Amino acid sequence: MEFDKELDARGLRCPLPILRCKKGMAEIEGGQVLKVLATDPGAVKDFQSFCKQTGHELLSQEQQDDEFTFYIRKRS
Repeated sequence: MEFDKELDARGLRCPLPILRCKKGMAEIEGGQVLKVLATDPGAVKDFQSFCKQTGHELLSQEQQDDEFTFYIRKRS
């Protein structure tokens, strides 16, 4: 999937991946896609809730071994 900015939150525990995501979202334009890499198992529910609360669109979430990849489109 194509993305505009990548954020590496691997090795960080809640709430740091979400806080970094908020900062990353502030650095891109509406409609652009942020790719987030995380290893915290709680990140799956955290990013689903974050997108629901903020209006950003969770385009995809993938898991490979203990690593999660999220693609989030910033609301316009």
